[in-house]
Amino acid sequence: MTLSLGDKLPDATLSRIGEKGPEFVTLASLTEGQNVVIFGLPGAFTRTCSAAHLPSFLRTAAALKAEGVDHVICLSVNDTFVMQAWDDAHGAAAAGVMMLADGASEFTKAAGLAFSAPAVGFIDRCQRFSAYVVDGEVKVLNMETKAGTCDLTAGETMLAQIETL
Repeated sequence: MTLSLGDKLPDATLSRIGEKGPEFVTLASLTEGQNVVIFGLPGAFTRTCSAAHLPSFLRTAAALKAEGVDHVICLSVNDTFVMQAWDDAHGAAAAGVMMLADGASEFTKAAGLAFSAPAVGFIDRCQRFSAYVVDGEVKVLNMETKAGTCDLTAGETMLAQIETL
C-alpha cells in the first residue's frame, strides 16, 4: 500500500544522534497531537537531495513553524551517522529541521515508498515525497513524478499548501 491522503502515517522506529550518541525515536511519538511536515528523499549527500530538497526546507522551516508546524522532519534511508554528518554540513538542526535515519527502511517500506536502483547502490531507498501530517493523519501529500527533480516536494510548495488550508 502506498501512502495516501487521509491515511494514518505508519509508525516506525527511526534514529538520530542525541547528547549521548545514537538514540531511537518512534514516528508516532513525534506526530501524536502534533502538526508535522515530513519529507523523504533517496539519500543524504546526493545531488538533488543536497542541492534542492533539503535546502528548500532549510529556507522554509521558520515560515512553516510560523504556520503552526511543530516539527519539520527530514527522513532518509541512511544510517544515523551519515544523517548527522549531513546535518552538520548543511546546518539543518540550526535551521529547525530534524534529521532522522530510517536505516532499515522500516518507515519507507511500511509507507509503500521504497524503490531500488542497484546500479547506483540504492536498495530500498525512499521515494522523494513531502507530507503535512496532523495528529498522525496525512493532510497533504506530494510525490515527485520525475527522478532527479524537486518541484512538487519542495519546502516552498508545502508552505504554500499549508497557507491555503
